[in-house]
Amino acid sequence: MKITGNINDFIELKELDIPDCGIFDAPEESSLTVIWFKEDNNQFIIDGKPYTFNKNQIVFLTEFHQVKVVRKEVSRFLRFNRSFYCVVDHEHEVSCRGLLFYGASNVPVVTIPESELEHFKLVWKMFMIEMQSKDNLQLEMLRMMLKRYLILCTRIYKEQEQFPSDMQQSDLIREFNFLVEGHFKTKHTVAEYADLLNKSPKTLSNIFSKSGFKTPLQYIHERKMLEARRLLQHTEQTIKEITFEVGFEDIQTFSRFFKKHEGVSPTEFRALQEQEG
Repeated sequence: MKITGNINDFIELKELDIPDCGIFDAPEESSLTVIWFKEDNNQFIIDGKPYTFNKNQIVFLTEFHQVKVVRKEVSRFLRFNRSFYCVVDHEHEVSCRGLLFYGASNVPVVTIPESELEHFKLVWKMFMIEMQSKDNLQLEMLRMMLKRYLILCTRIYKEQEQFPSDMQQSDLIREFNFLVEGHFKTKHTVAEYADLLNKSPKTLSNIFSKSGFKTPLQYIHERKMLEARRLLQHTEQTIKEITFEVGFEDIQTFSRFFKKHEGVSPTEFRALQEQEG
């Protein structure tokens, strides 16, 4: 069931049976997706990487992720767009650019603890009941339910991933990732992002190091590689066109960068993908 507001904002909830896979083929613009798996051995390929999700795991996807379903059991599907949730001033960790949704290089997964399972079931039941309402408070109630659902997930994610307890550090890391998402094609150095954040490159690198995360430069490079792999696999653009699209000035530099991270050249990568396809 899908509910749409007056400004093209929407929220969609659905109990997906095993054959229901087509919903992943057409992600809507600016949409965010949450999938709660009800059985074991769900096999997905997300941006070219294989993932297996088991019972009572929840995965969080943005509109930037390329998703292919290999095997899917029964699941609970939730999708909404940024307009639906971010028309309200949601802050920090549970916003539409919070811990669970801050870039295409991340695929956050939480495993619902047994002690929280009944809580999640109750929230989902209330969600479904509210989807049936027809009064003028329905959208606001659904936003409240969505926030509650995301808060539950965020708490578990922070605990399971041992996310930094320092709010300022946590916010800075998320803001950095969000900036990379928007500027990776034109900004290539840590210094450029540090400038946008009004921090020194050294301060930014130290915060990532203390938090146990990858380095800022690794995030930048991984986002470029993700885009390059997508374009090579899912478009017919030439290597030269992809070079400029990802932000490189010449094919030679791009090819060296790609081979360093992938182990094969862009041409070889595309050929391998065509063979597997």
